[in-house]
Amino acid sequence: MNRGTARARGKTVIGLLLTGVMLFPVYWMVNVSLTRDQDLRKSPPDLFPAHGTLAGYRTVLHEQLPYLGTSLVVALGTVVLTAALAAPAGYALAKLRPPGGGILSFALLAAQMIPGIIMAMGFYAIYLQIGLLQSVPGLIVADSTLAVPFAVLIFTAFMSGIPGELLQAAQLDGAGALRTFWSIVLPMSRNAVVTVSLFAFLWSWSDFVFANTLVNGGAHEPITLGIYHYIGNNNQEWNAIMATAVVASLPAATVLVLAQRYVAAGVTTGAVKD
Repeated sequence: MNRGTARARGKTVIGLLLTGVMLFPVYWMVNVSLTRDQDLRKSPPDLFPAHGTLAGYRTVLHEQLPYLGTSLVVALGTVVLTAALAAPAGYALAKLRPPGGGILSFALLAAQMIPGIIMAMGFYAIYLQIGLLQSVPGLIVADSTLAVPFAVLIFTAFMSGIPGELLQAAQLDGAGALRTFWSIVLPMSRNAVVTVSLFAFLWSWSDFVFANTLVNGGAHEPITLGIYHYIGNNNQEWNAIMATAVVASLPAATVLVLAQRYVAAGVTTGAVKD
């Protein structure tokens, strides 16, 4: 075995060990979700659920499905609203070059630095006046404010790499700016659309600050509040709590796995120019 091969194998082993350490909390969450109540306080605890039970998951399906349904509606609504606002804005900044575009790009960067709690309090004051507190549309709009600045920057970087000759050819054929965007630019920006949609979904799905501020106590609460209330009401049933966390993690993890190759292309496009 030469030195290069040994070094590569050593890096692989180190990488696997670090990955195992980072994923251990996820494994422990699953392990506890399958553990019986009487086995939760064993010392030392079982590394494997020797007497596994699905009681926690039955409790989740009985009590947490409304929260999961609300989260799914809010996340999908956030994805649609974010893409609908950010894609035309990115196209305008990348290809139409409006006056003040540089200032707008800087403002989008600055907007991502505003703490979420400050924005949540601002939304609370506005929603209190217009009657959108404890509503799903209000939460969708609030969650979109987290995703839109990032999404515009992603679309701008991606669409800047689209050859100008294609747009000029469309203009020669009589296509206006809107038709060019819809028929040429948007289909070519599939990777950026998937990237933006993924991040918007994840941000909305995991949001707690906006949810706790704007819809807490209402009829439609997302899963983050469901887990929060569940811990407070059932703080001894850790298998059910962890089962809730596992079920809540599945949609986000599934979307991330399915979209990862599009995300890599969408994030890196525009980073290097020829």
